[in-house]
Amino acid sequence: MIETIDPAGLPEPTPAYTHGTLVSGAQRLLFVSGQPPWGGDLPDDFEGQCRLAWRNVERVLAEAGMTLRDLAKVTVYLADRRDREANSRIRAEVLGDHRPAITIIITGIYSEEWLLEIEGVAVA
Repeated sequence: MIETIDPAGLPEPTPAYTHGTLVSGAQRLLFVSGQPPWGGDLPDDFEGQCRLAWRNVERVLAEAGMTLRDLAKVTVYLADRRDREANSRIRAEVLGDHRPAITIIITGIYSEEWLLEIEGVAVA
């Protein structure tokens, strides 16, 4: 149902994303709103906030009867470009060998306390 598309001639994607995601035969489509690191105590560090935001994404997916493996597209908004490497590392840990299409945007975040926000599109 979810197939990665990595055309020849483009740079080889890192293990945590793909250039394109082809979805066929999907019967359910879930749009996950941007999930910041809310829900409990706000960690001071990027790693803690990133893991909390991913847990929030996972909770929304679970409520719809889906898992992280159903993600076809993920957009991550970072408040600081210096967190790119930690973001990529944690994303790879969270997603394992699942490689959805990924976009990372460096931007201001809604709350100054939040260091990132993660949104996604899942299919089943």
